[in-house]
Amino acid sequence: MKVAPSILSADFANLERDVRLIEEAGATYAHIDVMDGHFVPNITIGAPVVKALRRVTKMPLDVHLMISEPERYIGDFIKAGADIITVHLESDGDVLKQIEMIKNGGALASVSIKPNTPEKELFRLLPILDMALIMTVEPGFGGQGLILETIEKIRKLKLEIDKNKYACLIEADGGITLDNAAG
Repeated sequence: MKVAPSILSADFANLERDVRLIEEAGATYAHIDVMDGHFVPNITIGAPVVKALRRVTKMPLDVHLMISEPERYIGDFIKAGADIITVHLESDGDVLKQIEMIKNGGALASVSIKPNTPEKELFRLLPILDMALIMTVEPGFGGQGLILETIEKIRKLKLEIDKNKYACLIEADGGITLDNAAG
């Protein structure tokens, strides 16, 4: 199991300190939730914050684009230092083109689905993905509780990956706590 704490829970006035704390605690990645107020109702951060974090940590930066029109911004996040970029299957644009842009830019490509999107929608993409992300809460707000039904989606996705021997990781995003992380 790999751990990717979201910086949404950080003290933004002390972001460098908090990223160093998760790094020292053994986190695998720093998860960076990017929200635009359109795809989801909240607004968070952009590429300049990713660039600033890149200067203070060697930990891989896992950038989750919960935004409309990700094709407009993928290049900016790659230049800023993103190691992994996740786009949403439900966002605007051509997901295959987005995956290609991410990979051509030198980052790992991930695609996410919301809780109501069937996991089977990801199956066709698994051969070309580095990671698939299952939203275990409705995207847009931190602090929500895990939607239990999403655990079964993760199990089905894992079965499909294992059955076909794909080299695709699975990430669960939202409401993950010490009490439910073992899933």
